[in-house]
Amino acid sequence: MAKLLIVEDDESVRTLAARALERAGHTIDIAADGAQGLSLIRAANGGYDLVVSDIRMPEMDGIEMAIAAAALFPAMKILLMTGYADQRERAEELNGIILDVVQKPFTLAEIRSRVERALICFA
Repeated sequence: MAKLLIVEDDESVRTLAARALERAGHTIDIAADGAQGLSLIRAANGGYDLVVSDIRMPEMDGIEMAIAAAALFPAMKILLMTGYADQRERAEELNGIILDVVQKPFTLAEIRSRVERALICFA
């Protein structure tokens, strides 16, 4: 299936998303914040089919990471997640960089569905 990067500072959410997407047949790498996520993106030379990232994180947030990743790898597909309305509004300025924003909390079925849709619709 696809090679995905999950970037999330909350370990329980990160583990939940990673397990759900692994069970759907995807290969998963994980990062605990945007800086670590960007480092993995660089190390993989942009070789992820999709990056799924929280917005609000310490050190480097998901929006900063998305902008930096898109500057390095313009074709990279990025799906953001947030539980905060103000963060969702910030993400609206990233048209052309991100595919969509997933609202937290989400179910296992919902995150699998949103990832599958992103992979199919934006292939």
